Amino acid sequence: MKKANSLKTLKSRDRNCRVIRRRGRVYVINKVNKRFKARQG
Repeated sequence: MKKANSLKTLKSRDRNCRVIRRRGRVYVINKVNKRFKARQG
């Protein structure tokens, strides 16, 4: 999992990426391509 400053750029890397807030942290998850995972905060 990447720790990123800007998740907007990671979201645009793949079509299936979703940005989700959990417990005050922002995550990018991708159900189709599991290697696109990131966390902010």
